[in-house]
Amino acid sequence: MSGSILRTAQPPLRRSWRGLVTGALSALSGIALLATSAYLITRAAEQPPILYLSIAIVSVRLFALTRASFRYLERLTSHDAAFRQLAVVRTELYRRLVRVAPAGLARTSRGDLLTRVVSDVDALQDLPLRVVQPLVISGLSAVASAVAVAVVEPRAAVVLAVGLVVAFAVTAVVADRLARSSETSLAERRGALGAAVLDTLQNLDVLVAFDAVDGQLAELRRLDRDLRAASLRRASTSGLVAGLVSLLSGATVVAVVWAVHGLVAAPSAAGAGTTGLSGAVGAGLTGPAFALVALVPLAVFEVVGSVPVAVLAWRRVRASAERVDSAAPVRVPPEVVVDAASPVLGTPVLLGPDDPALRLTGVSASWPGASHPALSGLDLEVGAGERLVIEGPSGAGKSTLASVLVRFLEFSGEYRLGGTDVRYLDPEAVRAQVGLLEQQPYLFDENVRQNLLFARDTATDADLEGVLERVGLGSWLRERGGLDARLGERGALVSGGQAQRISLARALLRGFPILVLDEPAAGVDAELADALLDDVLATAREDGTTVLLISHVPVPPEHVTRRLVLRRGAFEA
Repeated sequence: MSGSILRTAQPPLRRSWRGLVTGALSALSGIALLATSAYLITRAAEQPPILYLSIAIVSVRLFALTRASFRYLERLTSHDAAFRQLAVVRTELYRRLVRVAPAGLARTSRGDLLTRVVSDVDALQDLPLRVVQPLVISGLSAVASAVAVAVVEPRAAVVLAVGLVVAFAVTAVVADRLARSSETSLAERRGALGAAVLDTLQNLDVLVAFDAVDGQLAELRRLDRDLRAASLRRASTSGLVAGLVSLLSGATVVAVVWAVHGLVAAPSAAGAGTTGLSGAVGAGLTGPAFALVALVPLAVFEVVGSVPVAVLAWRRVRASAERVDSAAPVRVPPEVVVDAASPVLGTPVLLGPDDPALRLTGVSASWPGASHPALSGLDLEVGAGERLVIEGPSGAGKSTLASVLVRFLEFSGEYRLGGTDVRYLDPEAVRAQVGLLEQQPYLFDENVRQNLLFARDTATDADLEGVLERVGLGSWLRERGGLDARLGERGALVSGGQAQRISLARALLRGFPILVLDEPAAGVDAELADALLDDVLATAREDGTTVLLISHVPVPPEHVTRRLVLRRGAFEA
């Protein structure tokens, strides 16, 4: 499942090749710098004419400059490609979230979802930077170095190649084994801490009121200790693997020295007038050539040391990708309605005077991941203009019914709107006719005007003031200074009842023929709840709006035309 988001996180070759090429050139320049330095120092000890050192001297300067220059270009091009691709990842993630929201996100807490959208998505940039690129550069550098050493001494090249293969295999396996559980647990702990922090901030007033702040802070400290312990285990794993790489590097140097030490010729045999890489045929290795083949493994292993780090990063990236995919899967659960997948008639929903506003026949529905259906064989017919109250205990399926009516949840059975099967309608067309007032209406951190224009952007200030007057907020609006009054983050500056009335005002501005009110009095005291429900139902009667009022508490009988009781996903007879 994580494969798709990982493929999205990797920049295409047309954008990433520059970073790969410049990174490989930088690594090879570093290896060549050490090799030429070793050759220059050893050759200079033989005190040849300066002419025989000039090429090595220039090469040392050249490789020092090219190493830094290519390193700069590699950082510039590779990070540019990774950050550009990260924008593509975020766009793809939000596209997925829109497809599954809100029904498909019901089982993920807001804090954990925030961690996945921010921290886990940011971790995906490590795929090109700390996984793919180091592996490619290490492989190219290892092959090129082995070939170059083979030109000087084939035996040394064989030993070096064997040492590199062993190092690749052993460090990769060890790093993978050590990181297999730590990276997954680290991502989970990061998500748990983020969820707890957000929960604390959002409910700080309640925690203070019930003197529970100390207990919540203790829980945060516990989660923070768990996260730090997991981070320490990961750091220890990285240190252990780095030590193993150093050990294998030293062992390879010793093996190379042991393999070729018998081939080293005396300086007189090498000849003072040679280039210093090798003497005449059969004369063996010169001192400079011996120093070169003996020290090159140190530089190569410095590059190859990024392989286990890349394996550790791969585990981290994969764990983050799996968390992102679990929140926003590629394949939408069958219980969630996908707008683009529904056939569209191309005509709006028309509610005729002789047609019921809506009719459900044998409707069953489940939430994603649930083991039992929340609705089972439900039958319901609601006439135009009717004000129906659906009561029942918590968990009876009332919110599930609301999600089915506005086409958030898929269903089995038949659901007709104005005489038309909703399966042949675009879900957006259904939602243009059936409006939902949720239990906790979302208010933007803007003024009253912007929170209402969200429903109809062509409304004038007079329209906005009029609709607020209709829902009982006229005097409140004047006391707050008019439509420019701000509501605070998520409506922090208004009460629960006022938030519900503002949400109702938005629905009236939009002009839904059918309104589904899901627990509109939740979080409001009894006296204010009765007044709110009276105003809602009275306003609906004046407009001729069909209302389905869902509540788990008794609703006053005024303005109500019919009542039904929902229990265990079915209406009581």
